[in-house]
Amino acid sequence: MDWEPRRARYERIQVQLRELIEEVSPGLIPAMATICAVLHHKMPHHSWTGFYLLAESGELHVGPYQGPVACQVLKGGGVCLHCVETGQPVVVQDVHAFPGHIACDPRAQSEIVVPLVKEGRVLAVLDVDAHQPDVFSERDIGPLQEILALLNPFL
Repeated sequence: MDWEPRRARYERIQVQLRELIEEVSPGLIPAMATICAVLHHKMPHHSWTGFYLLAESGELHVGPYQGPVACQVLKGGGVCLHCVETGQPVVVQDVHAFPGHIACDPRAQSEIVVPLVKEGRVLAVLDVDAHQPDVFSERDIGPLQEILALLNPFL
């Protein structure tokens, strides 16, 4: 993975999203949908880009996304729930090696999940899958967190 082109792409995406969200978006769900659409179509390695929202039951319910049909409810393990439990981003180079991985799309090979947090509580996660292994790294976390920060006024 050549980081410089990806870093530059993240910067362009953040500028575009800032304009779309700060100047146009009427609320949280439309802003989330916009983030998914822009990331999914501007990052060629994304096979699925979306949000899961934390329900009062502790389950995750699918929110806005781009890509193939998603699992509507996640419970009992998986990368996304691990992210919720730890409150920390999770980078998985090989999803088949992750204990309890939930395969919504059997073609997914790698994944990154970043929590959306308000006052120390995870409200949702941004989940991104790729059809290739070893696509994401720790370097992707910062730019994705900056993008998620655009949602803070709606929380």
